[in-house]
Amino acid sequence: MTWRAGLLLAASAATLPAWPAPFVGVAVLTAAVLLLVALDWALAAPLRGLTATRAGDRAVRLGGTATVTLHLANASTRTLRAQVRDAWVPSAGARPDLPTGRVLTVAPGGAATLPVRLTPARRGDRPAVALTVRSLGPMRLAFRQRADHPATPPWTLRVLPRFDSRRHLPEKLAKLRVIDGVQVTRGRGHGTEFDTLREYVVGDDVRSIDWRASARRSDVLVRTWRPERDRRLVCVLDTGRTSAVRLGDEPRLDTAIDAALLLTALAARAGDRVDLLAADTAVRARVTGSGRPALLARLVDAVAPLQPALVETDFELIAGEVLRRERQRSLVVLFTALEAGALGEGLLPVLPRLAARHRVVLAATHDPVLAGLTTAPPTGPDDAYAAAAAWRALAERDRVRAALSRHGVTVVDAPADRLAPAVADTYLRLKSLGQL
Repeated sequence: MTWRAGLLLAASAATLPAWPAPFVGVAVLTAAVLLLVALDWALAAPLRGLTATRAGDRAVRLGGTATVTLHLANASTRTLRAQVRDAWVPSAGARPDLPTGRVLTVAPGGAATLPVRLTPARRGDRPAVALTVRSLGPMRLAFRQRADHPATPPWTLRVLPRFDSRRHLPEKLAKLRVIDGVQVTRGRGHGTEFDTLREYVVGDDVRSIDWRASARRSDVLVRTWRPERDRRLVCVLDTGRTSAVRLGDEPRLDTAIDAALLLTALAARAGDRVDLLAADTAVRARVTGSGRPALLARLVDAVAPLQPALVETDFELIAGEVLRRERQRSLVVLFTALEAGALGEGLLPVLPRLAARHRVVLAATHDPVLAGLTTAPPTGPDDAYAAAAAWRALAERDRVRAALSRHGVTVVDAPADRLAPAVADTYLRLKSLGQL
């Protein structure tokens, strides 16, 4: 009801003196209240003179806190008394400094800033959903509110993976320096590329003696070798249905991403080229190894929005992409599940073509539920059936592992918290043996 309706009601009450006194009093009081409400609504600052913008963090690592500031500018000639609700998706973990319900006062021509602290609970893109501003009158009896004014300023916060396996990087880099021969140690690695000549010392392999150089120098000299550099490494992330299985508090895909980040950081420091491919029934992300100084940052940004898709992975597509893009012999690390159904029908038929050109490593994680079912004592028929099913699943995993090994595939099967260092150790071992 507008202020015009209040005036009409007051006029009708004044022109009907025959009404009983109580009814006349109620009518007059109602008219007075309506007049006050209409006046309060008329004095409320209009929202068409309000503009909203955002500024702040665009990315944050999962587990961290980002700050996005909302700026409200009041271009009207009236004081803005507003209740503001800045809504984000629930997983963004938004905590505004101005709680919903409190009144913000902005002078005519003035501006206000409202910081919002975000502690996301999930990896990926977390957008702002809606901004609602309610302009109150000076007596707080009425308000103006429109869903389309001010327009919600768009903002998306990208939540990056945690990269918990970063703590293993110093240890793996130390092993890499031993392999490269940077550190003087007995564990000096053997590669296939010639490095230098040096004098023979007791304990050196006599097969490394360079007899021609020794004859020229009248001393015994040995060749030293270093592992190959500028090798090719391809990390393939399976984003199909098996990547949605939760291992502890996170899906299998997050464990694979963490292991791929550690492997990328290690290989980049070793001077190798790293490419990444994420796919299920379609290619979801692709990163090439050009621009190595920023490779890890680009890879982190590319895998951040990846989410498991409840579809069967097309390994024919993955093999075709790898064979088409990687002409040089490479180390292909496939992060997937060691599941008989998915690999037996999808990967094994295309594996001979892939293994003929590249060195293939399959990285999978243990399912703690299966291990628990096989060790827990059964207390009833249901538990016995569950334990039998778990033993059957583990036996199928063993058969798939044996089939992969026959094709020359190296299988890394480790618990979720040990997958990243296990894959890194496999890479270092292959590099030290010159098998990349």
